[in-house]
Amino acid sequence: MEINTFERLLTEYSNTIDIKISKKEIDLLYRYMNLLLDWNNKINLTAITKEEDIILKHFIDSISINEYLKGKNKIMDIGTGAGFPGIPLKIINPNMEFILVDSLNKRINFLEEVAKELCLEKMQLIHSRVEDLAKNMNYREKADVVVSRAVANLRVLVEYMLPFVKKEGICICMKGPNIEEEIEEGKKAIEILGGKIEKIENILLPGNLERNLIIIKKIKNTPEKYPRKAGMPAKQPL
Repeated sequence: MEINTFERLLTEYSNTIDIKISKKEIDLLYRYMNLLLDWNNKINLTAITKEEDIILKHFIDSISINEYLKGKNKIMDIGTGAGFPGIPLKIINPNMEFILVDSLNKRINFLEEVAKELCLEKMQLIHSRVEDLAKNMNYREKADVVVSRAVANLRVLVEYMLPFVKKEGICICMKGPNIEEEIEEGKKAIEILGGKIEKIENILLPGNLERNLIIIKKIKNTPEKYPRKAGMPAKQPL
């Protein structure tokens, strides 16, 4: 895809969610897309390989949560995969500190290449299981916002996310449609871990793509025993 076509589509889609993207940001996202496609030929990073779908389902979907980052300093992306939503959000928020975490080293290697090629600063890329990293006091309850997209069921996901959120900070759980049962099942875990559902926002992206954002506020400290050891949250959800 030529950059002119990329710019037209990205601008058209971003306008529908009231986000303005600069020429510099467009250039960085275009380079990111090409790096993603190039690396995806060598290692499996994404099943979405059509360029227009990458723009919409990766880039626009990622930046759709941008309003919740305003006024924040430290953002953490749990289970970032190929960098979503962390990298697109970092590109449009260059002055914020971002921490991207993934359990697969090959993905972190890719993200290190992206950070180097795009000259992204104030960013940490960490290869770790979140259950292990949450025991590290340099990261535990230090983030203003923790985000995650398509990682796990809500009752499992909050045990991964909430330990990293500082009191009065928020989790943003990015979900698809039909989340009512998942929310109901997750309420107990959210309470145990020190959170409270603040807002559920339904978003309709171009192409009638339905998304739901579950915004959880951290109202008290997470008990020290959480998260449990690696694998336990998924095997025995709260």
